[in-house]
Amino acid sequence: MVTFLSGGTGTPKLLDGAGAVFSPEETTVVANTGDDIELGGLFVSPDVDTLLFQGGGVLDRETWWGIDGDTHRTNAALSELAEAAGLPDGPQYLPEAKQTEGRELANWRRFSGVAEFMTIGDRDRAVHITRTSLLDEGYTLTEATNRLANAFGLTIDVLPMSDDPVASLVHTESGLMHFQEYWVANRGEPAVETVEFRGSEHAEPAPGVLEALEDTVVIGPSNPVTSIGPMLTLPGVAEALDRTTVVAISPFLGDDAFSGPAGDLMAAVDAEPSTEGLATAYPFADAFVVDEADDATFDRPTIRTDIRIDGADDAARVTRAVADAIEAVE
Repeated sequence: MVTFLSGGTGTPKLLDGAGAVFSPEETTVVANTGDDIELGGLFVSPDVDTLLFQGGGVLDRETWWGIDGDTHRTNAALSELAEAAGLPDGPQYLPEAKQTEGRELANWRRFSGVAEFMTIGDRDRAVHITRTSLLDEGYTLTEATNRLANAFGLTIDVLPMSDDPVASLVHTESGLMHFQEYWVANRGEPAVETVEFRGSEHAEPAPGVLEALEDTVVIGPSNPVTSIGPMLTLPGVAEALDRTTVVAISPFLGDDAFSGPAGDLMAAVDAEPSTEGLATAYPFADAFVVDEADDATFDRPTIRTDIRIDGADDAARVTRAVADAIEAVE
């Protein structure tokens, strides 16, 4: 039995080849929900959706988000209508009083749908409408995710990290931003001062999460701060990881992140923005998988391979390195 911690695109890329080593029926993936937002009244769970689309064989593997071949008519029409009506574009938070009004799960991350700053495809939107409607009917996020996973024919178990609101907020030189505003709308350009996971102190791990963490855990090559960090702030998660075998795959090649703002965010939370900084980000890790050209050293077992993942064969190679790391620990 193995459990992957997933956020962003790094871990889903790894999962493309994980079946070469780990049986899908014995694999659980815990997904980050700190990046979730409510946009135009719809609850969007990007990291969960990437897993749904990847497991369902419909993921756009050029962008690693959204559905392959999706149309974007509604998204385009929203922008056209906003322009014609003289309405502003870009991210627009709903008023402060609205941020904790309505679905509690969406607290502190409610955006107007005017001009829709995230590009959401039409089939993708059907997933958000279904999820939101299930939440409004009384389903938890875990229950809604399970229904959607069944619809996409997933053979692995996907769990959201929590059924409670946790918002990844980035404090920047340009002000406070939700991670989606920082990364999608502003392309990660504002200098980061610190990162906040609002609500995590009152949130609980979703049903099944702590039990899944009793198995061997693999932390994929995801952003340690905003993809994995929100999970680590939930009560009991860090303690559970300290008790089990944990293998972490580096999202860096030396000082360079493979993708995304991992380096800037690591520096903002006082962790070395490099492979060696993983020792600070994941003090509970028992072993690491790093690139063969990376000169980072650890006082724990370290397996080296080419960790760049450009397809299923690459993912299988890295997964085999993970298996070697697990064997080195156990």
